[in-house]
Parts: sequence; structure tokens; C-alpha cells
Amino acid sequence: MIPENKQVAVKKALHAAFGVHDFEDIQPLLKGLSSALIFKIMVRGNPYLLRVITRTDAMGDPAFFYGCMKVAAEAALAPPIYYLSIEDRISITGFIEAHPFPIPEAKRRMPLLLRQLHSLPRFPYRIHYFDAMEGFMAKFRATSMLPENATKDMFDSYQHIASIYPRNDQSSWVSCHNDLKPENIIYDGLHPWLVDWEGAFLNDRYLDLAVVANFVVKSEDDEVEYLESYFGEPVDAYKRARFFVMSQMLHLYYFTLFMLFGYTGKPMDVNSLDKPDFRVFIERIWNGEIDLANSDAKLQYAWVHREAFMHNMQTKRLDESLRIIGKG
Repeated sequence: MIPENKQVAVKKALHAAFGVHDFEDIQPLLKGLSSALIFKIMVRGNPYLLRVITRTDAMGDPAFFYGCMKVAAEAALAPPIYYLSIEDRISITGFIEAHPFPIPEAKRRMPLLLRQLHSLPRFPYRIHYFDAMEGFMAKFRATSMLPENATKDMFDSYQHIASIYPRNDQSSWVSCHNDLKPENIIYDGLHPWLVDWEGAFLNDRYLDLAVVANFVVKSEDDEVEYLESYFGEPVDAYKRARFFVMSQMLHLYYFTLFMLFGYTGKPMDVNSLDKPDFRVFIERIWNGEIDLANSDAKLQYAWVHREAFMHNMQTKRLDESLRIIGKG
């Protein structure tokens, strides 16, 4: 299971961490979209998580995110770390046995966890999130997946939003995980843990808030409760406007990203695509019933975000939120 060119490095890691040269058992963990090889290993009767990065390009370089992960582990937000090697691109951390994380419980716990995460010493700056989003949008528009007239209104709306949203408001930049999808939140029955820190960097707090809220916030009442729990005080119209607008940008980002993930090189027949309800589909992902490694699931996930974006573009709330943000 371990690639031949990584076997010596893994033995070195095991010896450094536990004084042994081999594990007693190994099971691949296949869930998720990461290119890294992830295994549950048993050493001296205890489970650990072995992560082997196989990419050798800059995006696979752990020099950046290992530091973020260490800070998070010291704050008990990430599992304990037993071994890290930037040179070998290998880590061994504690293995958290996942339990079901009911959405009502997640809605209560996750804003408090995010507040703790965002209070950590500031992670390094890596890339402007808007630049990353716009890069994927450009790649998507360069394909022939959909005709231009099918997406023109979406991207025109984005340009309007991006011209108003305070993308350089550094007062909102905090230590962010940036990829808080369900498989990166492991609930042990008592405590949620955050894993897979490859995307961590200094970013707008509203990004993490919007990613998690996609899954746990179902109504405006939920939203108020969620944000007040995070901020520890009543939220004003400006904070709600920032959150709502970031949520819309996230819908468009996920649409373009997962369309690219599911792209086969041929134009897409939209009429043949099953289009599930956004909330139903999202909850099935949260509950582990849908694996986004599946090509059809990627396209469905993209499409439910498109539908959510298009719906919200027509609401008075978007216009009002942009007006509030524009006034500062």
C-alpha cells in the first residue's frame, strides 16, 4: 500500500515516533478529494493516522501547512501530532474514531470551535481567496462545458458583488482552515476535531463561517443563532450582510470548482443531470451518504450550488446586504 519510494521514509517515521520499524496493521482511508495517501495504522495496539504526500510540486509542499497544523494541535483543535517531516512529506497524528455528528449538535458546537480557531496566532498569508476563486472561474469559463449564455448572468452578478465586498479588509483576516467540509470535521462523540490542514492560511473569517453554515444553518433564525454564538454577542446588520454575501460567493466558487472536478472534456448535457434539492443533498453529504469522489456526485454538488446562487441573486436580501456593505 505504501509506495516503494516512500517505504524507507515511513519506516524512519515509525522509528522516530514509536521506536518500531513497522506497523501491525494498515487500512487505506479512501474518502475525500485529497491527492495524499491516508492510512489508519496500528502500532502497539493503538490506532494512528499516517498521511503520505505524493505530490512533489509547490502545492504539495507541507512546509506551509504543517506549521498551521501544529498550532491547531497545540490548541486541541487538531489531533495530536507524533511525527512530521517536511523533507519526506509524511505525518503521523492521532486517529479519531468518527461518530455521527447530528446537525443540531454541530450548529451548537461549530461556531464556538470556529471562534477558537480564529483566535489562534495568525497563520501566514498564502493567497488572496478572491484570486483563488477567480482563477477557478477563469478555468471553468475556458472550457466548453456549458454555453456562455448559461452562465453569463452568474458571472456578471459575481463581478457586481466583488466590486462591493471589502476583499482587503484585514480586520477580518484570521487564522482559517478554509476547507471545512464534513470529512474534515471528525466528531468523537464528545468533541469535534479538524483535520486536513493543506488549505489553511490567513483569510477572511466569513469564509470558514459560510462553509460550515452551508451544512448546519437551515433558516434565518438558525443564522442569527449561529453568528451570535460565534461572535458572543448580538450581531448587527453589517455582520449578517458580510456573512450572506460571502455565502453567495461560496456557492459560485463551489459550482465552478466541482464542475471542473467532474469535467470529462465534453460539453455537458444539463437536461440529463439529476438535480436534487439543495438542502436534502447537503444533509446527505453531512451524514456521509454521498461521497463527492463520485463523478456524478461532483456534478450534482456543483449544480445545487448553482441553483442556490441563482435563487439568492433574485432576492431583496442580496441587494440590501450589498447596500449595507457598501455603506461600511
